[in-house]
Amino acid sequence: MAEKNNAPGGEAQELSEILQVRREKLSGLQSEGRDPFQETKFVVSRHAQEIKDNFDELEGSEITIAGRLMSKRGMGKVSFCDLQDKSGRIQLYARKDEMDEEAYNRFKKYDIGDIVGVKGEVFRTQRGEMSVRGKEITLLSKSLLPLPEKFHGLTDKETRYRQRYVDLIVNPEVRRNFEIRSAFIKYLRNFLDSRGYMEVETPVLNTISGGATARPFITHHNTLDIDMYMRIATELPLKRLIVGGMERVYEVGRIFRNEGMDTKHNPEFTTVELYEAYADFNDMMDLFEALLSGAAKDICGGYQLQWQGEDIDLTPGWPRMSMAEAVKQHLGVDFMSITDDAEAVAAAKGVGVDMDGVEPTWGHALYECFDQKVEAKLVQPTFITMHPVDVSPLAKRSPKDPRLTERFELFICRSEMGNAFSELNDPIDQRQRFEKEVADRLNGNDEAGMMDEDFLTALEYGMPPTGGLGIGIDRCVMLLTGSDSIRDVILFPTMKPLD
Repeated sequence: MAEKNNAPGGEAQELSEILQVRREKLSGLQSEGRDPFQETKFVVSRHAQEIKDNFDELEGSEITIAGRLMSKRGMGKVSFCDLQDKSGRIQLYARKDEMDEEAYNRFKKYDIGDIVGVKGEVFRTQRGEMSVRGKEITLLSKSLLPLPEKFHGLTDKETRYRQRYVDLIVNPEVRRNFEIRSAFIKYLRNFLDSRGYMEVETPVLNTISGGATARPFITHHNTLDIDMYMRIATELPLKRLIVGGMERVYEVGRIFRNEGMDTKHNPEFTTVELYEAYADFNDMMDLFEALLSGAAKDICGGYQLQWQGEDIDLTPGWPRMSMAEAVKQHLGVDFMSITDDAEAVAAAKGVGVDMDGVEPTWGHALYECFDQKVEAKLVQPTFITMHPVDVSPLAKRSPKDPRLTERFELFICRSEMGNAFSELNDPIDQRQRFEKEVADRLNGNDEAGMMDEDFLTALEYGMPPTGGLGIGIDRCVMLLTGSDSIRDVILFPTMKPLD
């Protein structure tokens, strides 16, 4: 374990001795025919928190409980231990004269970290501690490694992420984040199901990378002898289902993008994408606001949250402004009065925006102004609408201004929480945008999309006006738990291999 490598010399020697002693104990048990790893089942009737919550009702009754030994005290004729299960901890009390003597002596040799099953009586000690008086204690699994608090606990974040199983044992408060994550996904499914959406599943492996701008992971299918791409979005398969007449669909699924890692990004992450026929991006804003504010109230007890050092107010009625309005408000540049590409680029540079390596168009200039200078100012929930068509290859153009699309992103505390469109359903316009993506890829942009002829064929059969929404589940859970890093809400985040 990492703790062994980090331990000073004396502690490393002590740890080595502990490892040897534990293996010797296991060998002794096996030679006696008491191999704990041959135990296959233990029936649990109560959990620790359940006993505490219902103590008056359960006092004096016989129960069975199982869990991990987290501490040991006494160990003469009377022994006290803390037993930890999925719900929390409770004290285990054992007396030599109340158990089989041989069984009690075996119990005294059990180590912190061992997993035991206990048959006993619920009672309160003379000091008033709610406890279980052990009558029969069975070793169910032997811990061959000591828990890290032996050497100052498990506090290093890198080790906690790499050994989440140990993190959950010795830092049980970590479980809260993942309980909230589970509750949010459950709330999400109930929310959409109650509105007539149907959950579906689409392929993770694809012959074409599309549905977003991102660098994919590439693998190889041996039987077909073709390269395949792990999906970077679920968008295109779901919109095919809208063409097929499934008017409201959603998918909760893992997405894979071969990009950098930081506090907000992991190479694999979870999204929900949903599509609703005969709706537009305004309907998607209404839905997203109701979903996230409702989840906060249901799971966290209210609309007031704290995240990344900010007090966040999720009370419904979030501001909605176009990207051009946001840029004008924060930078004083009125892009809607600019018609020339060169003038737009000059205006962007005039407020300190770096346009190196960026296509010199009106749309890219507007987007870079927002991305580089405005996004970081958005703390409270804000919908930013009407994105340039240059950066929105799958969104429907605005009937009022063909330079813009009916698209929004929701920002909270400087973080993008979701992305939505009035979906492009014109196959001719879509082909032209795909062709531009292909040209960009040929020019060296490996994040650009590919031509998807089958999707174009689907659009040619006719797709109704449709609203679509993609939500980053990890980001939402970060908000609901007040976590500053995405690694705190993913059970097994991607980590750089140890040397």
